[in-house]
Amino acid sequence: MIVYHGSVDIIEKPDILHSYRPLDFGKGFYVTTVKEQAEKWARRKQDILNTSRAVINQYDLHELYDDYKVKTFPDDLVEWIDFVCSCRDGNTDYLKYDIIMGKVADDKVFRVVDMYHQGIWDRDRALKEIKVYETYDQIAFISQVAIDSLLEYKTSYEVS
Repeated sequence: MIVYHGSVDIIEKPDILHSYRPLDFGKGFYVTTVKEQAEKWARRKQDILNTSRAVINQYDLHELYDDYKVKTFPDDLVEWIDFVCSCRDGNTDYLKYDIIMGKVADDKVFRVVDMYHQGIWDRDRALKEIKVYETYDQIAFISQVAIDSLLEYKTSYEVS
Protein backbone atom coordinates (compact mmCIF):
# COMPACT_ATOMS: atom_id res chain seq x y z
CA MET A 1 0.00 0.00 0.00
CA ILE A 2 1.24 3.51 -0.82
CA VAL A 3 1.23 6.03 2.05
CA TYR A 4 2.28 9.67 2.28
CA HIS A 5 3.86 11.97 4.86
CA GLY A 6 3.65 15.75 4.59
CA SER A 7 6.72 17.65 5.73
CA VAL A 8 9.15 20.41 4.84
CA ASP A 9 11.95 17.87 4.50
CA ILE A 10 12.77 14.78 2.50
CA ILE A 11 12.56 11.92 5.00
CA GLU A 12 14.18 8.78 3.66
CA LYS A 13 14.61 7.23 7.12
CA PRO A 14 11.60 8.14 9.26
CA ASP A 15 11.90 8.03 13.01
CA ILE A 16 9.79 8.69 16.07
CA LEU A 17 12.39 10.95 17.68
CA HIS A 18 11.28 14.02 15.69
CA SER A 19 7.70 13.87 16.92
CA TYR A 20 7.72 16.95 19.11
CA ARG A 21 4.26 16.70 20.66
CA PRO A 22 1.38 14.28 21.06
CA LEU A 23 -1.08 14.46 18.19
CA ASP A 24 -4.33 12.51 17.73
CA PHE A 25 -2.68 9.18 18.50
CA GLY A 26 0.27 10.39 20.60
CA LYS A 27 3.87 10.95 19.57
CA GLY A 28 4.92 9.06 16.47
CA PHE A 29 5.52 9.20 12.73
CA TYR A 30 2.25 9.85 10.89
CA VAL A 31 1.29 8.82 7.35
CA THR A 32 -1.94 8.74 5.38
CA THR A 33 -3.25 6.89 2.35
CA VAL A 34 -4.73 10.15 1.04
CA LYS A 35 -2.27 12.24 -0.97
CA GLU A 36 -4.37 15.41 -0.64
CA GLN A 37 -4.32 15.09 3.15
CA ALA A 38 -0.51 14.78 3.15
CA GLU A 39 -0.33 17.88 0.95
CA LYS A 40 -2.42 19.81 3.49
CA TRP A 41 -0.11 18.63 6.28
CA ALA A 42 2.95 19.70 4.29
CA ARG A 43 1.53 23.16 3.57
CA ARG A 44 0.53 23.58 7.22
CA LYS A 45 4.07 22.70 8.37
CA GLN A 46 5.45 25.08 5.74
CA ASP A 47 3.29 27.90 7.16
CA ILE A 48 4.06 27.10 10.79
CA LEU A 49 7.80 26.86 10.21
CA ASN A 50 7.81 29.70 7.68
CA THR A 51 9.90 27.75 5.18
CA SER A 52 10.05 27.94 1.42
CA ARG A 53 8.98 24.41 0.60
CA ALA A 54 6.41 21.75 1.37
CA VAL A 55 7.38 18.14 0.67
CA ILE A 56 5.42 14.93 0.21
CA ASN A 57 7.31 11.77 1.10
CA GLN A 58 5.94 8.58 -0.38
CA TYR A 59 6.43 5.14 1.15
CA ASP A 60 5.41 1.56 0.58
CA LEU A 61 3.68 0.22 3.66
CA HIS A 62 4.18 -3.52 3.98
CA GLU A 63 1.00 -4.75 5.64
CA LEU A 64 2.53 -7.53 7.73
CA TYR A 65 1.14 -6.46 11.09
CA ASP A 66 1.13 -9.91 12.76
CA ASP A 67 4.21 -9.20 14.88
CA TYR A 68 2.98 -5.80 16.07
CA LYS A 69 0.43 -4.41 18.48
CA VAL A 70 -2.00 -2.53 16.26
CA LYS A 71 -4.91 -0.35 17.39
CA THR A 72 -7.56 0.53 14.84
CA PHE A 73 -10.56 2.82 14.96
CA PRO A 74 -12.48 1.81 11.84
CA ASP A 75 -15.89 3.38 12.51
CA ASP A 76 -16.05 3.54 16.30
CA LEU A 77 -16.15 7.28 16.85
CA VAL A 78 -16.95 6.97 20.58
CA GLU A 79 -13.71 5.16 21.35
CA TRP A 80 -11.82 7.32 18.83
CA ILE A 81 -12.84 10.70 20.29
CA ASP A 82 -12.01 9.59 23.85
CA PHE A 83 -8.63 8.23 22.73
CA VAL A 84 -7.77 11.46 20.87
CA CYS A 85 -8.70 13.60 23.88
CA SER A 86 -6.66 11.33 26.15
CA CYS A 87 -3.59 11.67 23.92
CA ARG A 88 -3.96 15.43 23.78
CA ASP A 89 -4.10 15.47 27.58
CA GLY A 90 -0.68 13.84 27.63
CA ASN A 91 -1.87 10.33 28.55
CA THR A 92 0.65 7.73 27.39
CA ASP A 93 -1.67 4.74 26.90
CA TYR A 94 -0.87 4.97 23.19
CA LEU A 95 2.60 3.60 23.99
CA LYS A 96 1.04 0.13 24.35
CA TYR A 97 0.85 0.01 20.54
CA ASP A 98 3.30 -0.10 17.67
CA ILE A 99 0.80 1.25 15.13
CA ILE A 100 -2.47 3.16 15.53
CA MET A 101 -4.86 3.66 12.61
CA GLY A 102 -8.02 5.72 12.30
CA LYS A 103 -9.61 8.97 11.30
CA VAL A 104 -7.89 12.36 11.30
CA ALA A 105 -9.14 15.27 13.36
CA ASP A 106 -8.73 17.81 10.55
CA ASP A 107 -9.46 21.52 11.12
CA LYS A 108 -13.25 21.15 11.27
CA VAL A 109 -13.22 17.89 13.20
CA PHE A 110 -10.55 19.26 15.55
CA ARG A 111 -12.91 22.09 16.53
CA VAL A 112 -15.57 19.53 17.41
CA VAL A 113 -13.08 17.44 19.41
CA ASP A 114 -11.95 20.60 21.18
CA MET A 115 -15.53 21.54 22.11
CA TYR A 116 -16.00 18.05 23.55
CA HIS A 117 -12.60 18.05 25.24
CA GLN A 118 -13.36 21.35 26.98
CA GLY A 119 -16.75 20.06 28.16
CA ILE A 120 -18.70 22.58 26.07
CA TRP A 121 -20.42 19.78 24.15
CA ASP A 122 -21.29 16.35 25.45
CA ARG A 123 -20.13 13.24 23.59
CA ASP A 124 -23.43 12.75 21.73
CA ARG A 125 -23.39 16.30 20.35
CA ALA A 126 -19.72 16.00 19.33
CA LEU A 127 -20.28 12.66 17.57
CA LYS A 128 -23.30 14.05 15.72
CA GLU A 129 -21.20 16.99 14.50
CA ILE A 130 -18.25 14.82 13.42
CA LYS A 131 -20.44 12.65 11.22
CA VAL A 132 -21.24 15.56 8.90
CA TYR A 133 -17.58 16.15 7.98
CA GLU A 134 -15.54 14.23 5.47
CA THR A 135 -12.72 12.54 7.31
CA TYR A 136 -9.34 11.30 6.21
CA ASP A 137 -7.26 8.46 7.56
CA GLN A 138 -4.00 8.47 9.46
CA ILE A 139 -1.57 5.79 10.52
CA ALA A 140 0.68 6.60 13.46
CA PHE A 141 3.85 4.59 13.88
CA ILE A 142 4.57 4.62 17.59
CA SER A 143 7.53 2.22 17.64
CA GLN A 144 10.72 2.57 15.64
CA VAL A 145 10.79 -1.19 15.07
CA ALA A 146 7.49 -0.99 13.17
CA ILE A 147 8.76 1.91 11.04
CA ASP A 148 12.00 0.14 10.20
CA SER A 149 10.34 -3.07 9.11
CA LEU A 150 7.10 -1.86 7.52
CA LEU A 151 7.86 1.46 5.78
CA GLU A 152 10.00 1.65 2.67
CA TYR A 153 10.89 5.08 1.26
CA LYS A 154 10.06 5.47 -2.43
CA THR A 155 10.23 9.11 -3.46
CA SER A 156 9.57 12.73 -2.50
CA TYR A 157 8.28 15.75 -4.33
CA GLU A 158 7.51 19.38 -3.55
CA VAL A 159 4.01 20.81 -3.57
CA SER A 160 3.09 24.43 -4.16
